[in-house]
Amino acid sequence: MIEIHSLTKTFDKIKAVDEVSVTIKNNTVFGLIGTNGAGKSTVLRMISGVLKPDSGTVTVDNMPVYDNVEAKKKLFFIADEPYFFANSNAKAMEKYYSGVYENFNRGEFYKYLDSFNLDKNRKIGTFSKGMKKQLALLLGICAHTDYILCDETFDGLDPVMRQGIKSIFAKEMEERGLTPVIASHNLRELEDICDHVGLLHKGGVLLSKDLEDMKCSIQKIQCVFTSVEEELKALSGLEVLRKEQRGSLRTFTVRSTREEVAARFATVDTIFYEVLPLSLEEIFISETEVAGYDIKKLILG
Repeated sequence: MIEIHSLTKTFDKIKAVDEVSVTIKNNTVFGLIGTNGAGKSTVLRMISGVLKPDSGTVTVDNMPVYDNVEAKKKLFFIADEPYFFANSNAKAMEKYYSGVYENFNRGEFYKYLDSFNLDKNRKIGTFSKGMKKQLALLLGICAHTDYILCDETFDGLDPVMRQGIKSIFAKEMEERGLTPVIASHNLRELEDICDHVGLLHKGGVLLSKDLEDMKCSIQKIQCVFTSVEEELKALSGLEVLRKEQRGSLRTFTVRSTREEVAARFATVDTIFYEVLPLSLEEIFISETEVAGYDIKKLILG
């Protein structure tokens, strides 16, 4: 488990990370979401021990990370722009990483290279951005660390390759308990893979919640009431996060379970009503609007 408590980092009087506290549980996919400049990369670099926090603590399986070789053996960090040795190829990088990580699986690595059509002898400098990202991810996966930290992992990958990497993550999680931590500015990119999501804004954590809990506790209802009185009766006592109206059709986002909504609407006279699934984007819009923020400006551009 990765535990981050009151983490702070300042660069030239600019506070990049401000009192961040989150817990990343084992064998889950943790999504760290935020706009450029929100502090995602700095947080990942402090988790991996590349940067030393000004204050606060980062522990991996109860071990402090910074300047701790044993803790770093459990981590593989992939930067937004992966670094490779000058004039190197995939074979040379495998040789280097297999010397650093004692559990590096060479056979698996070359098997994945063939699957992704990456030439082990081709100069990495001639690779496209997407190919470099693929190679970095495969090196990280085959290092067989407990945690893999990915900064904008899927940026530059086409949809097929993106799905391929997600499938490998799922396989490694099931077989050996890998814990991926994925930083991204794109909510839609992480929706189908994350178990827990943290939202960074201006260096601080705006929201950190289990995705399944959020989906179970927020419902989207479309309905047409027979009268205003029936609408007031249905909404009485419900925490309404968002409300929209198009003619007689009402759309409500409420904080409640599906069972509670069904029980309440069973006592109300409606012409029509249904409970709809929410996307991760809709959940975050609802949660952050309650907190006084407009996530559409923060994340969705």
